[in-house]
Amino acid sequence: MDVGVARVRLGGSGISVRAVGLGLMGMSQFYGAADPEESVATIREAVELGVELLDTSDFYGAGSAAPGRPVAGFGHNEELLGRALRGRRDRVVVATKFSARPGADGHSFFDGRPEYVKAACEASLRRLGTDHIDLYYYHRLDPQVPVEDTVGAMAGLVAEGKVRAIGLSEVTPDLLRRAHAVHPVAALQSEYSLWERGVETEVLPECRRLGVTFVPYSPLGRGMLTGAFGRDATFGADDFRSTLPKFQGGNFEHNRRLVEALREFAVGTNGTAGQVALAWLLAQPHDVVPIPGAKRMAYVRENFAATSVRLSADDVAYLGAIFDPARVEGGRYGARYTLGETRNP
Repeated sequence: MDVGVARVRLGGSGISVRAVGLGLMGMSQFYGAADPEESVATIREAVELGVELLDTSDFYGAGSAAPGRPVAGFGHNEELLGRALRGRRDRVVVATKFSARPGADGHSFFDGRPEYVKAACEASLRRLGTDHIDLYYYHRLDPQVPVEDTVGAMAGLVAEGKVRAIGLSEVTPDLLRRAHAVHPVAALQSEYSLWERGVETEVLPECRRLGVTFVPYSPLGRGMLTGAFGRDATFGADDFRSTLPKFQGGNFEHNRRLVEALREFAVGTNGTAGQVALAWLLAQPHDVVPIPGAKRMAYVRENFAATSVRLSADDVAYLGAIFDPARVEGGRYGARYTLGETRNP
């Protein structure tokens, strides 16, 4: 694919974007310290480069990977994006999320009540400095509220012109169908990469059936698939990876050897290991828009150029076999994090 023309439509929304976006979460939390001024500059340079889909959440900045560590604050990431987009708003597709809320007891919770949907959207619009959100995600589902009620409120925001399209994150095929019956879902965002492929069995087929675009987060395996980590790599207490089974002990060393095979393969493509990992996603038989996170412009450029890496069907199969789920060691999350907790990014 050529970076100038490779585009993906977001479901039936009429919105299309270039095939690699940018995830902003790491600019506010989870992967160590980030400089706000550098983050704003990176976003602006990414827009100049041609990156169109910018992914944030009202919650990014409210959580912490290490109990007791200072955090940026609820809405911090949206405020960063709002600053960066002054004078540039019409050149990008802004995706943000709602539902995750910090509780008074230090634990986070989900809020899918229709009245909260509207209040959260208004607050996000103010922080982003815009009159509309292009893609509004239900970040994680509130188990106390029927998904139909929440999505109905989101549909109301579309009718009011405050939201152009709606999305969901980390839902089952059944919940996706139920939501889609209320209002067309443009995108489903969940973790997906060479080394995390749990969505392939049921979720992706349902997305294809319904015409829902899939947006993989952590498409570079939280940095592992770039090949940047040597055997002596360590992760600080403020780095979310320090809690993840794939990055611990023997699992880390085993998985690092799989990444070495990826790096060796990449040499023959004139691309980097990370670019090949993204190209593998783009070569899958469904519409995807990966949103690799990056704090620095050099990484944004590298990721965006992944659309120029071409893989044959044999290449795709070979890479898939290297990272066969049975060969990757360690689950998605440790004991401190589950899919039912908002601290899980």
